[in-house]
Amino acid sequence: MKTTCEVMVQRILPAIRAELARCMIAVHGKSQQEVAEVLELSRAAVSQYLNDKRGAEIDFSEDAQQEIKRFAASLLEGMSPKEQVAGMCNVCKFVQRSGWLNKNEPDSGYCILCGDDEPK
Repeated sequence: MKTTCEVMVQRILPAIRAELARCMIAVHGKSQQEVAEVLELSRAAVSQYLNDKRGAEIDFSEDAQQEIKRFAASLLEGMSPKEQVAGMCNVCKFVQRSGWLNKNEPDSGYCILCGDDEPK
């Protein structure tokens, strides 16, 4: 059995980063280098996200994609490190509540650290 945190770190967070990178480039016209700086990643990592070598196995719902797009716009407007962490946690919780976790990893449960014991 994998814990919720293992599933989220191994599968969901890379997929969120990939979607953030795609959005920042396609919607906001940023370069890979600019995206790398905003996400505090290497340009090579951004390239891997864009070329489906990382974070490619997750298909987010339309609602989750919209949540990620809102977060991408907020990141580009400028956020403190604390706000960035809170934003990523909110997106992660949104994906958990959307039912993805229960559908794809039913034995993992919901994150007790985030206070999400069950889907809402």
